[in-house]
Amino acid sequence: VQLQASGGGLVQAGGSLRLSCAASRLTFSNYVVGWFRQAPGKERELVAAISWSGRSTYYTEPVKGRFTISRDSARNTVYLQMNSLKPEDTAVYYCAADRRPVGWGTWAEYDYRGQGTQVTVSS
Repeated sequence: VQLQASGGGLVQAGGSLRLSCAASRLTFSNYVVGWFRQAPGKERELVAAISWSGRSTYYTEPVKGRFTISRDSARNTVYLQMNSLKPEDTAVYYCAADRRPVGWGTWAEYDYRGQGTQVTVSS
């Protein structure tokens, strides 16, 4: 199983990016999928997550109203639309998947964890 995050880049404050997480040999509709980020000198944190059904989502407080997580079952891809980006959103972003019955979990608890994509927001 491989998860591949893509879509990062350099953007000015106020701009937008859409991250994609694609999976091989794993069907996202059977998993909770989370987007995590890690900024230099900081711990990796859960930014957003989507439930198996897609009906429940989680956002960390600093990104509420700016980021949207979604899933395209036909493409087996999970997206993170990031709008109104701020310099403090600068980090490496990772996606992960887990068969967890409840809760959103931490990075270490996710069964499958992908490589990251760099997001840099300039002021």
